[in-house]
Amino acid sequence: MAAKTWIRREVEIPNHMALARLEKCPELGPKLLFFSGGTALKRASARLVNYTHNSIHVITPFDSGGSSAEIRRAFHMPAVGDIRNRLMALADQSLRGNPEIFALFAHRLPMASAMGADGEGQTPLRRALDLMVRGRHELVARIPDPMRKIVRNHLAMFQQNMPDDFDLSGASIGNLVLVGGYLANRRHLDPVIFMFSNLVQVRGVVRPVVNKNLQLAAELADGTLVVGQHRLTGKQTPRLTSPIARLFLSDAAGRPVEQPIREKMRTLIQEAELICYPMGSFHSSVLANLLPRGVGQAVARAVCPKIYVPSTGEDPECLGLSVADQVERLAGTLMRDAPGIAVCDVLHFVLVDTDHGDYPGGLDLSRIHNLGVEVIDCPLIGYGPCTDIDDRFLVPILLSLA
Repeated sequence: MAAKTWIRREVEIPNHMALARLEKCPELGPKLLFFSGGTALKRASARLVNYTHNSIHVITPFDSGGSSAEIRRAFHMPAVGDIRNRLMALADQSLRGNPEIFALFAHRLPMASAMGADGEGQTPLRRALDLMVRGRHELVARIPDPMRKIVRNHLAMFQQNMPDDFDLSGASIGNLVLVGGYLANRRHLDPVIFMFSNLVQVRGVVRPVVNKNLQLAAELADGTLVVGQHRLTGKQTPRLTSPIARLFLSDAAGRPVEQPIREKMRTLIQEAELICYPMGSFHSSVLANLLPRGVGQAVARAVCPKIYVPSTGEDPECLGLSVADQVERLAGTLMRDAPGIAVCDVLHFVLVDTDHGDYPGGLDLSRIHNLGVEVIDCPLIGYGPCTDIDDRFLVPILLSLA
């Protein structure tokens, strides 16, 4: 039996020698685990596959806006849009990765509003879907068998179960394939994610944190109850005018729900070689993943570095919150999962760029240090007017710390 021990070492950031080794053999790269959702990690994920094919992406299935809202309304299921997005970012886009399938999964149907009245506008969209099901649409016709049959079968399953009033405006074909696979596999997401991953040669593991039809809800500081992820982000609805005081999972009516993670999710977390709480919408993309029961315990038991990368620029969900406040809220969410969990069990480092980063709520570095969390201050922002975190800087840093 192999023995285990603790070691301490000095790390060069970024470690160019280690990166060169990983680039030569990404199949043996480290298991970096990310709690995220949405698109904030899209570019970083695409860069990550050059160094490791073993990254783990725990995704929020609580999206309630756009075409995801229509799918969830019709089928009473978790959101699949962010899952599809991450699978696409990790896909092999060479010829080995089946670019024909990639092109189909990236395709969206046009908006019905651009084609006439609501009832009339759906007709050409349904006709396009029917052509895909029959294999006559050019995007499906160019996919080689047997993959074409798999895609057609899943689209047919979606079409057969699609309600008469379903709105196909702007629908992602990749999402529809996932929905069809979900229905064909007795309403389980893991089998269709496995299939999708193999079709486009995904270089990593993507899983929803839970496989349940739940909503994200928040109680604001003024006592207002807000139900629905899209109502927190300020992208499709007016921005919040009162800070978020409490975040929780709920049913459609806003009643709190306690949902445990599955054993396979617990194992994925505990086997990670680095855990990252990355940039993105703080509450709806990062904290949302930490709410299910068991996440905090699994993170605490994972023997690896744990890093928070706060977003730069304005996050409407962080009204009135400094980075130190975010650190306290992140650690507190994980610590509430079970007695005895300390800050040092769930968070070790905060990655910031004080020279170029824009942190509207302030940093308050002394408070972060007082929590026992080390601040790593290094270049993260790209060149030019953009204030977003640059994947060219972030990915090498994370890999060097793993």
